[in-house]
Amino acid sequence: MKITMKPVSSQKSIETVARLAVEIWNEHYVPIIGQEQVDYMVEKYQSIPAISNQIENEGYIYFLIYAEEEAVGYVGIQIREQELFLSKYYVQSSQRGRGYGKEALDFIRQYARERKLKGISLTVNKFNSNSIAAYEKMGFLNLGPTVADIGNGFIMDDYKMRLPLN
Repeated sequence: MKITMKPVSSQKSIETVARLAVEIWNEHYVPIIGQEQVDYMVEKYQSIPAISNQIENEGYIYFLIYAEEEAVGYVGIQIREQELFLSKYYVQSSQRGRGYGKEALDFIRQYARERKLKGISLTVNKFNSNSIAAYEKMGFLNLGPTVADIGNGFIMDDYKMRLPLN
């Protein structure tokens, strides 16, 4: 099935991203990092004010992933020197396994190539084994661990991964 990637620029589309974030993060990350950290991270990074600030002041670009006319996920990217940082890459659990994530990555890969970037990088929680396996299947290389203090007594205990672009 073909997806459509729509840029996030209106207040309504920002609200859609925030709604999807609450749904996806609570479904996917609570078993990995716990409810308290999920609540903290969604508020800090994926609330309406946080997303608006990232777009307006931090150089982030968000896209909603649409299947037919329904928003089923989203991506958030940021160009960092010669790399595209894939900060957010989420599809609703009910929509996984349909190729939407692969199609979204194909879009992101093309976006990066058009800008002559050398690779796509991301971070993924060390215990998020399904996502790590999916990234490796798509050609990402595991560059090793990275730990970031995100405040409030929480850390992000991740692997950094990179997809070289030729």
